[in-house]
Amino acid sequence: MHRPGMLSIWFFIGVLLLAYGLLILGAGLYEFVSPPEHPVVLSKLHAGVWWGVLLILMGVAYSVKFRPGKGNNQ
Repeated sequence: MHRPGMLSIWFFIGVLLLAYGLLILGAGLYEFVSPPEHPVVLSKLHAGVWWGVLLILMGVAYSVKFRPGKGNNQ
């Protein structure tokens, strides 16, 4: 199914997860530094920071596992 010279779709999914993770982490850190005037109920958990870190870790894992030129992409 995977022909030589083609990139795996999972590599692009990893790049997207990494990009979204960076954006969400940035928004979460901004909210951490300057909290909103009317915070939500569970704002002390800082879900944006945790979710951004999780997406970054998943994006790095997929991008490294399915990186181009690795030779054994499946």
